[in-house]
Amino acid sequence: SHTTTHVLSTTQPGILSTDHKRNGLSMQTPPNRRYIPTANDLVIAQVHHSSPDYFHCVVTPQAPQLLLGQLSFEGASKKTRPMLKGGDLVYARVLSMGMGPGAEAELTCVNPATGKAEPGGLGPLTGGMVFDVSVGMAARLMRASSSSSAAAEDEDGAVAGLAVLGELGKKLEKVGGFEIAVGRNGKVWVDCANGGDSAVKATVAIGRCLTAIDELGLAPADQRKLVSRVLREMKVES
Repeated sequence: SHTTTHVLSTTQPGILSTDHKRNGLSMQTPPNRRYIPTANDLVIAQVHHSSPDYFHCVVTPQAPQLLLGQLSFEGASKKTRPMLKGGDLVYARVLSMGMGPGAEAELTCVNPATGKAEPGGLGPLTGGMVFDVSVGMAARLMRASSSSSAAAEDEDGAVAGLAVLGELGKKLEKVGGFEIAVGRNGKVWVDCANGGDSAVKATVAIGRCLTAIDELGLAPADQRKLVSRVLREMKVES
């Protein structure tokens, strides 16, 4: 029989654990560590500048800029590619980390296998606001906002210890709800475009809730109280 040997190389500190059910490994990292770009991560990147074939994007101040191909968008051609400028935001996936000397890491806004913007929402982020959270909070928000999150609810009705998204969803339904995109790099984009006159206040309120829960480490019951208090203070709730 042939045995395949895999060599693990250390790139970041953390606790490495084995997941026997999935036959894989997972890394548990400190919640407030700096983000280190990793292949397949979903990130919110800011365009720094463009060159003929690429947008040069910032994912974290500590890391070199990542390249996003100007045609790496669903349905993009030289005529239809997005005309992004410095400061614009994109929701993208880290495609590769460029392991060779001089090789640069790349982003993409499509699934390379299908050419589609999968998961939904990949591409330019227009409108809304971006809020900073810890890398650990970003990971929890991604679990809580995933399509399978309902099955992972605990007895508090929370996912990954977070009840805030569900509570905000219920409370803001009357002002048109909200969109959210979470990057593993500690960036959260929020938009309440359907909120009319309340849109800006609702967006700011969501950001206040997320950052406060991150900083204070609130339990689900306290998260719900915070949501009610912030929405009341911001006069989003009637």
